Amino acid sequence: MAAIPVETARVSPSGVPQARWAAGRLAPAVLLAPSLLFLAVFFALPALTLVLYSVMTQAADGTVGLPLTLAHYQHFFTTSVYSRVLLTTLRISLWTTAAAALLAYPVALVMVRSPPFLRQAITVIVIAPLIVSVVVRTYGWQLILGNGPSGILNWLLLRIGLTTKPVTLLYSEGAVVIGSLHVFFPMMVLPVASALGRIDPRLEDAARTLGATAWRSFRRITLPLSLPGLAVGCTLVFSLTAGSFVTPAILGGSGAQMLGMLVDQQILVVYDWPFGATVASVLVAIVLAVNIVSMRVLDRRRAVQAR
Repeated sequence: MAAIPVETARVSPSGVPQARWAAGRLAPAVLLAPSLLFLAVFFALPALTLVLYSVMTQAADGTVGLPLTLAHYQHFFTTSVYSRVLLTTLRISLWTTAAAALLAYPVALVMVRSPPFLRQAITVIVIAPLIVSVVVRTYGWQLILGNGPSGILNWLLLRIGLTTKPVTLLYSEGAVVIGSLHVFFPMMVLPVASALGRIDPRLEDAARTLGATAWRSFRRITLPLSLPGLAVGCTLVFSLTAGSFVTPAILGGSGAQMLGMLVDQQILVVYDWPFGATVASVLVAIVLAVNIVSMRVLDRRRAVQAR
């Protein structure tokens, strides 16, 4: 009696039926499609348009088009005024990031290791400023840091006798650092607190049992294990500070001009779209470089820990 041929189902190399295997590989692509489409339309396309505008030429009648040129980038990096604005932006961003990192660790440690009620109260205090508009908070600092005797801080210094004349605080890099620190401080505290919350407290207890001081325990155990959260917080604070506009415009004025203000001037005041796009492209490049370096450092650290 002849054997009846039986059609076997196609299987993938792992033994899973091909239809199910193909569906399993297609599902992630389908789930990612909306996010990828959103990023392509609202991030990649505007970024490419920005870079394209930065290498175009603006005619006398204001139209932007060919020929392509790199003269705008050359003008930016060879003009001392613009180079000074770039250095000011980097300096303010680095100072703000460093101050936020130093202040975030005590707050994050107290937030993580306190009883639930106190932890919730500190979390609300840290997050509460995010509810208030950046403009309102910055104008509040303008009142506090006012240069004349009517400035709240100057009035206080004069009343208690620490100074005999008003101190110049407003319209300086220090004022921008203070305002930026207040605005972006939660972006540092929350990632650091999240990283600290994942550290096993028994590790520090073991170090203290073996004779390590509190500072050495923090330096050898807490700090290294919380570096991923610190890297994320530093990246966020640096990127947001470098690209900020409201705080430098109100607190810095012409004494602490940053790249965001320069973009606004070139596009809305001078109407030089190609050069404004050049300044914005330089700002985006700096932020992307910081993010790439942060990701590389974290990836390298994960690779070392996995060995």
